[in-house]
Amino acid sequence: MIEADRVTELGEPAELVNTPSESGSGQMIARCPKCKLAVWSNYSGGGPLIKFVRVGTLDNADLLPPDIHIFTASKQPWVELPAGTPAVAEYYERERYWPAESLSRRKALLPRIEAYRIAKKGAA
Repeated sequence: MIEADRVTELGEPAELVNTPSESGSGQMIARCPKCKLAVWSNYSGGGPLIKFVRVGTLDNADLLPPDIHIFTASKQPWVELPAGTPAVAEYYERERYWPAESLSRRKALLPRIEAYRIAKKGAA
């Protein structure tokens, strides 16, 4: 998860596909226009301001192992989670798991997220 303005697209712009989600709010999945691989998602809460980048699409994915495993209640029984990495059944408490710098960056982004949400409601 990262601020969208910190992401640089290389090559052709991604194709955005509006996709249903369990929340009912949907998500926008950005796909490579050539191979259709999902590159990132934008969820309704932060809209286009936050990108949930698929780490496996990065050149050096091994430099970014998971900080936490979420929604483990629905994982397949054969999936083994590594010891030493936090795991939670559903989502987690940001303040408990995020580093101070990440919480600060989120706080700085919140006014823009709120403005996006208000604009979205006005357009509906």
